[in-house]
Amino acid sequence: MNKPKVVVLGGGFAGLQFVKKLNKSLFDITIIDQYNFHQFQPLFYQVATARLEPSSISFPLRKVFQNQDSVHVRLALVESIDTSKKVVHTNSGQFVYDYLVIATGCRSNFFGNENIEKHAFPMKSTTDAIALRNRILLNFEAALRSDADKSGIMNIVIAGGGPTGVELAGALIEMKKHVLPKDYPDMDFSSLNIYLIEGSGAILSAMSSVSQKKAEAYLTEMGVIVMTNALIEDYDGIVVSIKGGTKIHSRNLIWTAGVTGNVPKGIDTNVLARGNRITVDSYNRIKGLEDVFAIGDIAYMPSEEWKNGHPQLANVANNQAKNLALNFKNILNQKTLKPFIYKNPGTMATVGKRKAVVDLPSFSFQGLFAWLFWMFLHLMLILSVKNKLVIFINWAISYMTNDTTLRLILLPTRKQIEIAAESNNE
Repeated sequence: MNKPKVVVLGGGFAGLQFVKKLNKSLFDITIIDQYNFHQFQPLFYQVATARLEPSSISFPLRKVFQNQDSVHVRLALVESIDTSKKVVHTNSGQFVYDYLVIATGCRSNFFGNENIEKHAFPMKSTTDAIALRNRILLNFEAALRSDADKSGIMNIVIAGGGPTGVELAGALIEMKKHVLPKDYPDMDFSSLNIYLIEGSGAILSAMSSVSQKKAEAYLTEMGVIVMTNALIEDYDGIVVSIKGGTKIHSRNLIWTAGVTGNVPKGIDTNVLARGNRITVDSYNRIKGLEDVFAIGDIAYMPSEEWKNGHPQLANVANNQAKNLALNFKNILNQKTLKPFIYKNPGTMATVGKRKAVVDLPSFSFQGLFAWLFWMFLHLMLILSVKNKLVIFINWAISYMTNDTTLRLILLPTRKQIEIAAESNNE
């Protein structure tokens, strides 16, 4: 019996969860991703600040689907989709499908500013986090030189006051207080400034005003310079220019200020909505197409409760994936499809040691209990027991010592660069 061919673009939260929940006996499944591993995005900032190793939050896709003959993993870059011929074109060949699931997620949105895109550091992948870790550590090595531009090195600017920006700012300020003075006893870190720049009137805009104010109070108390209603206009690698004339000398602009959808070429531009997301119906089916679906951050599903689409969170992606996997079985059995309905379980962000904010549907809480709650839920989302243990041990050591042992500067060798170039050209 020939099973329907399902091609899934992307091995993030949505793509991975969909394939895990899909009935493998009913479908022949191919996952296409540019990486051979799943990445746990909420903890990228801990890799960037040398709290966790990249392998702790990255999971080989082939390992996840070992011994499942109906699941095939292909490492490739998607070039275009031909929905009329049901073909996905990649740099590794063509893939024919009966059903296509787009779970390509988002990338950093620089809002058309080429200078910022060229010079700023994004944080949308494990490799981005490693590059940022290298840059941060190399900065302090460079600061030891007598002719170093200390002002540029000693100012770290984070653009975007969402959870990623807030968590990164808190981690960096704790690094300044507890780690760097021990690593560099002959340097004065009192002049090291961590700026958190937010264009709107408050950080953590998706959370309650109570949590917003508490998070800002935590950061300010810790020493972070929080600037709201501040729009970054330009960055040339040396000076961050803020609307109104404010300028900050910095060699370190970290960009967490926005995302835009990774839409494959071949999707009708008429179905694209705000944030470059693909408009879908309540079954995650793309408008005008019966056999192409979109889930996760790339999907735009407006409803009465979510007029601007669902929040781009892992919980939304996982639940859309589970619902779509069930509907694929309903499609084969010619049963009524189940619409996706999302009930917001709450939002959270950690600021630092024993400092976090949590909004649940009925109440909010902050402080130590919120911090423990944040850690527990993130540990539960980690895929393997081994990785859960590694992360827990690292967190426990960091809690007791206010230190980590992961400050490694790992720069690519000439051979690594050549291999990467060859891989991209194949």
